[in-house]
Amino acid sequence: MKKAVVLLSGGLDSTTCMSVAYKAGYELYPLSFDYGQRHQRELDAAKAVAQYYKVKEHRIIKIDSVGGSALTDSAIQVPDYAEDGEIPVTYVPARNILFLSYALGYGEVIGAEAIFIGISSVDYSGYPDCRPEFLQAFQKVVDVGTKAGVSGQTIAIKAPLMYLSKAETIQLAVENDAPLHSTTSCYRGGEKACGTCDSCALRLKGFAEAGIKDPISYKEMD
Repeated sequence: MKKAVVLLSGGLDSTTCMSVAYKAGYELYPLSFDYGQRHQRELDAAKAVAQYYKVKEHRIIKIDSVGGSALTDSAIQVPDYAEDGEIPVTYVPARNILFLSYALGYGEVIGAEAIFIGISSVDYSGYPDCRPEFLQAFQKVVDVGTKAGVSGQTIAIKAPLMYLSKAETIQLAVENDAPLHSTTSCYRGGEKACGTCDSCALRLKGFAEAGIKDPISYKEMD
């Protein structure tokens, strides 16, 4: 069976991405990261999603926080809105470069044909590493900088949500029976989602536009 590494945060997008890889017939090898994020609950969510798909192995890699982000530094406040036209304070420096690099090394070891990442250029928060240009550039790195790439058996970097809105992503997740009830999207990382951070706002907007009830609880709505 063909193998795929799936970058799994425990959030809505990565879980939907996992469901796409599963439906495509890949043997799933989810990879999650403990990088000092304040929303540590997402790792519990990632474990629950991995268990739902009965994967052989779910690796959680601990890496030192690079700091410089509201998601990793408690001294930087998580805003209740996105800064229009600016890269937000929730951007984690070079996060997807680091994550994809780890996934690439792991993928070569297990003989994976693909790496799945749940980034989108439509409903996103202004992160530069969620754009098609970034993905295309990283694929070139894979093709010329790995044994698999230079031998003509490159590992494909797949971002099936790249051109989907949040509502379309949610609809796809529901069609694929993805365990959205196990996911978390909140940047603040409380027991219940705050309902006001940019990530919660995007999620709530997506569910509203999709006409689907969000299965998780929100602090601001109780």
